[in-house]
Amino acid sequence: MRTAALLTGARLLWEDLAGASVPFPPADGVAVAVSPGSGICPPGWVGVVSLGGAALATAPDEDTAALVRDALTGLPTESLTDADAVRAVLPVTAVLGPAALAYVSREGFRPVVAPPVVELLPGRHPALRNLEEEAGPDDAGEAALDEITSPAFVVREREREREQGRVVAAAGYRAWPASTAHLGVLTAPDARGRGLARTAASAAVAHALTAGLLPQWRARVPASRRVAAALGFEERGAQLSFRLTPGRRPRPGAPARPGPGG
Repeated sequence: MRTAALLTGARLLWEDLAGASVPFPPADGVAVAVSPGSGICPPGWVGVVSLGGAALATAPDEDTAALVRDALTGLPTESLTDADAVRAVLPVTAVLGPAALAYVSREGFRPVVAPPVVELLPGRHPALRNLEEEAGPDDAGEAALDEITSPAFVVREREREREQGRVVAAAGYRAWPASTAHLGVLTAPDARGRGLARTAASAAVAHALTAGLLPQWRARVPASRRVAAALGFEERGAQLSFRLTPGRRPRPGAPARPGPGG
């Protein structure tokens, strides 16, 4: 699967999640759709996904869509998922992201060579819940290992051979639309910096590729993005969700943005 095919697969996924019959624009720009049930942002929020130089946004109602369309049309594509740039033109009250979106093909995948022993556990195994408790709610929520539909690929810490030590790193994926495998990776705080996230994730990615799925890696923190890059993932875009202040218009003095025909 070449880079162009990765982009095509990624766009098909996010068009499906948007829940509206609006595709990504063919070139630079943003398409804004009304989709109260959008899967790219929380209910009542605005979601924006940029991929390959074009962006797709969803809004919960017509009035919000018109407001967003007027404010975002004309912004550079890279600014559409920049929280500060969006705040400059819209009355934003809360933000999630941005998060980088990366994908890997079978040809581009760089698996871990001669890894430590990786064990398979069911996604509901108590050892995973223990790892989530160690990592804390923010990191555990980002990894979402409690939502995976694949097995969990884990690395244990053993002081002695044959000892069943605690799980210190785990990875898995959730089956998303458009034959996509959405990866989740988590490492215990005291075990980070040792390549264990890459080891666990490598096994999960290999499993997804063997199943004919497109692996997706969504990350906000630089360390997670570095793990993805080491495995061969290519960053193709980003995702941002934001909530607008009810009843407010863009801030006074915000530059006017031309409409699609302007």
